[in-house]
Amino acid sequence: MSRIAETFEHLRSGGRTALMPYLTIGYPERESALALIPALVTAGADLVELGVPFSDPLADGATIQAASQRALENGMTLALCLEQAAALRARGTVAPFVLMGYYNPILQMGIERFACRAAASGIDGVIVPDLPPEESNSLRTILRASGIDMVFLLAPTSGDERIRYVAERASGFLYLVSLVGVTGARDRLPPDLEAFVARVRAVTDLPLAVGFGISTPAQAARVAGIADGVIVGSALVKAVGTSKDPVKAARAFIGSLLRT
Repeated sequence: MSRIAETFEHLRSGGRTALMPYLTIGYPERESALALIPALVTAGADLVELGVPFSDPLADGATIQAASQRALENGMTLALCLEQAAALRARGTVAPFVLMGYYNPILQMGIERFACRAAASGIDGVIVPDLPPEESNSLRTILRASGIDMVFLLAPTSGDERIRYVAERASGFLYLVSLVGVTGARDRLPPDLEAFVARVRAVTDLPLAVGFGISTPAQAARVAGIADGVIVGSALVKAVGTSKDPVKAARAFIGSLLRT
C-alpha cells in the first residue's frame, strides 16, 4: 500500500478528511518551500501538493500563473523541485508529496529518469494536468513500477462512463475539479458539487479529493463533509506571496481551515 493510500485509510478510520495544501515550488523565493512545507505539515496538513512552475500552466488561474512565473524567474526547474523534495525528506518531513507538473518538463527529463528521480526524492504521487488518461500508459506504467501513484483529474462534466474509465487507471486518489475552468478562489462553490461527488463515489473505492475554487473555511468545511480530501491552492499561494512572513501566513491559513 502506498503512503498516499495509507494516509487516506488512516484518516478515514478516524473519521477525518485529508487537508492537502498546494504550493508553487520556488515561490515567493527559490527556497521558500524548505521552510513553508514543514510549517504546513506542523500546522495540520496531511498531504502536500508540490506545484512545478511552468511557462504555460493551462489549468491554472491568475494567482498560480503569477506564482509560476515568479518561480521560473527565481530559477526553479523540475530537477530543483525534486532536489528540494529530497532535502525535505532528509530533514524529516514524512507527509505524502504529490507532484503536480505539466508534461513538457517531464518529457524533457525523460519519463524513466523522471520516475527514478521522483522516487528517490520521496515523491508519492504525480498529477499531470495536460496528460489525459488515454495517453498516460507509458508514464503510468513506469511510475507504478517506481512505487508512485498517478492521480487524474475529473471534471464535473464527466459522464458515468468517463468517470469509470479514469478511475480504473488512477491510483492513490482521484482529484475532483469542483467547477469548470481554471484554478483560483471563488465566492461560492457550485450547488451540484455533492451530486458530482456522489456520482464518482458510486463507481470507485478510491479516495476522492476536491480542489479548484476552495478558499474559505466554510467552503473547506462543506467539501470535508462529502469528500475524503480538501485541496486548497490559490488562496494559500496568495497568502504566502503577499505576507512579510510567509511561514507565519502559511501556519495561520492552515489553522483557519482546521478551526471550522
